[in-house]
Amino acid sequence: MDRPRTDKSPWNWLLLIPIVVPLLTFLYNADEPRIAGFPKFYWLQFAFILLGVGTTTLVYRMTKGGRR
Repeated sequence: MDRPRTDKSPWNWLLLIPIVVPLLTFLYNADEPRIAGFPKFYWLQFAFILLGVGTTTLVYRMTKGGRR
C-alpha cells in the first residue's frame, strides 16, 4: 500500500526563487556589464535558466528521500 503523497517539505519553498527573481525588473535596467559582448539583459536570461535548473535540482535531491 502506498503512503499518501505529501508535498509539505520546506525545501519546496525554494522553488519560488526562480519564479520571483526574474520578476524583479530593476535587475534588467542596465546595459553594463557585458559578457562576451552581450548586454546584461541577454546574459541575465541565461543566468535565470541556470538558477531555475540549480534550484529545481537542489529541491529534488533534498525531497526525493521521502518518496518510495
